[in-house]
Amino acid sequence: MIQPILCALSALLLALPAAQASPYLPASGDQVIEVLPGGSGARQLERLRAALRAQPQDLALASKLAQRYIALARSDTDPRYLGYAQAALQPWWQLAAPPLQVRILRATLLQSTHHFDEALKDLDAVIALQPDHAQAWLTRATVLTVRGEYAKASASCARLSSLASELISITCIAHIGSLTGRALQSEQLLEKTLQRSDAKPELRVWVLTLLAEMATRRGAASVAETRFREALALDPKDSYLLGAYADFLLGQGHPLEVIKLLKDQSRIDALLLRHALALQQLPDSSSALTSLVKQLNERFNAAMQRGDTVHQREQARFALYLLQDPATALVLAQKNWAVQKEVADARIYLEAAVKAGDSAAPVAAWIKTNKLEDVTIAKLAKQLKAGS
Repeated sequence: MIQPILCALSALLLALPAAQASPYLPASGDQVIEVLPGGSGARQLERLRAALRAQPQDLALASKLAQRYIALARSDTDPRYLGYAQAALQPWWQLAAPPLQVRILRATLLQSTHHFDEALKDLDAVIALQPDHAQAWLTRATVLTVRGEYAKASASCARLSSLASELISITCIAHIGSLTGRALQSEQLLEKTLQRSDAKPELRVWVLTLLAEMATRRGAASVAETRFREALALDPKDSYLLGAYADFLLGQGHPLEVIKLLKDQSRIDALLLRHALALQQLPDSSSALTSLVKQLNERFNAAMQRGDTVHQREQARFALYLLQDPATALVLAQKNWAVQKEVADARIYLEAAVKAGDSAAPVAAWIKTNKLEDVTIAKLAKQLKAGS
């Protein structure tokens, strides 16, 4: 999942899913590659595609279509849309210095495939040309946060104070503060800012989700539950929110609620994984669980064959809990940690380390350096220390 995040902050201005973005080329012009949902949105998308086919060098059309695909990729957690977005930008994709709007979109797609260095290069180029570009600063903060470079991320957040709304700039700052020893203060600041904001529903959903995760990390389950439900009332189909709430419910021992929550979400690998984890907590579910494990195994194997390493966090979780293979889970968690360092990445690394008898030294050092406050992480770290 986006988890990631990835991640929530970038979605405040532009949807930023975390998935593979390699363009897909059908075998023939007759091959059906996607059946879009009906309605005016699908018709608008088809009009854009037809217009771009007629004028493939039209930058405005290409950018608009790419943005629509990115939004769809995030809402559906479907990596194919990211490939379509890249294809729309193909005339400019390989340019060393493409137009500014292409650079922003390219950075979005690059960060979604964990090409963080390349994404930062594009973002820095945009900022050099346009120092007041709010999206570039926010996306830069997001990338740096995912990499665990919090001082640099905070500096980018600080630039937003005069460029974006109060809620967006405070969300950026509070998110980092909640991970670096200022958890409760950051949560309270963000909650008060949201209360006095008249933000649009999509922004409120993201902030409420972040607040729910903050409450979860400090063990305030009832507060987290209220915030998750408030966010779901605004957008019951947001895939990141569904994943975060499902994880919360799994942690609270409510597998039936997870199954009910995700019953129509089998297309999304990360949510299918959580569905399987919920089934694992239930008696008399071995047949259904076996079927889901087989599906997930096929999907993760297919991802590996096409070189997609973005979902190693989920794959590590799959290996640890559903395949009962802690050694493989630990290797995957270590590879994932080398690329991104969010709380969920630390957690699966620690969980695998406990089962595999590893010290998880890099994660332990990261927790100490950043003064991370998380009740679940603290318990895992204690288990590791007791077993050493």
